[in-house]
Amino acid sequence: MADMQTGFWAGWIAVLTLVSLAAMGWLVWSIYFGRDSHEETPEEPVWDETLEEGHRPPPLWWFWLLFGAMIFSLIYLIFFPGLGSYSGLLDWSQGARMADSMENFDARFAEPRAEVAAMTLAEIQNDLNLMDTAERIFRRECSVCHGPDGRGQANLFPNLHDVDWQWGASPEQIEQSIRGGRRANMIAWQAVLGEDGIDRVAEYVQVLGSDAAAGHEGATQYQQTCAACHGADGSGNVALGAPRLDDDIWLYGGDLATIRETLQNGRYGVMPAFGERLDDFQIKLLIALLAR
Repeated sequence: MADMQTGFWAGWIAVLTLVSLAAMGWLVWSIYFGRDSHEETPEEPVWDETLEEGHRPPPLWWFWLLFGAMIFSLIYLIFFPGLGSYSGLLDWSQGARMADSMENFDARFAEPRAEVAAMTLAEIQNDLNLMDTAERIFRRECSVCHGPDGRGQANLFPNLHDVDWQWGASPEQIEQSIRGGRRANMIAWQAVLGEDGIDRVAEYVQVLGSDAAAGHEGATQYQQTCAACHGADGSGNVALGAPRLDDDIWLYGGDLATIRETLQNGRYGVMPAFGERLDDFQIKLLIALLAR
């Protein structure tokens, strides 16, 4: 079915292009040569006593300019793609040219890039040129979410300069995050806790890690609904991507209203996978940059 659609549209484009060229040629020819030289010119109306329509034809060089453009178009369509799926006599395409460029790039730089990918993080971090390259890669690939300085933004994308990483900050964990991406899943608890329960748990989460947490009325419901992921003491679990709740580092905000919103509606953050977009060289530089 897909081939039939592709063939139909390729044929439609070819027909439309050729018909348009033929119509353009007929129009130009009819303007310059369609009228018989012996044909009497009809009397044209006169407006406002002296305003008359002229009969002077367009200059002949216009014809040759348009005729030359159409000839050039035909020659182009013969040698280059432009008629649907027809690839042209030269068999040229932008995709093939890009593939050739990538092959030439790989042939020239594959070995030194592989050498950098095999270096230790310390060796890369001590090379100023490589770290400059790593920062350029970060600005191109990561800054749109995490900000140009990596400090997060919009209370949606985490700060990469603090010590508390949701999925862990070791080089191995960073590599896994970059290559495979991450998908958070903080479910909504409104139906389970109710309004009063949401208020109690939100207040308890806000004071976790302080003396005020002892004996708090929200502790029991926290242990029943939240401790399995975030830990009984709120220390979090990087294996599950469950952040710590007993510190002052918050992604979506640590005020009471934001915590209530998180409990009510849940959070579903997504870190896209870059394993197919970036190669080993680029990923290794990003790891060295983020693990400093």
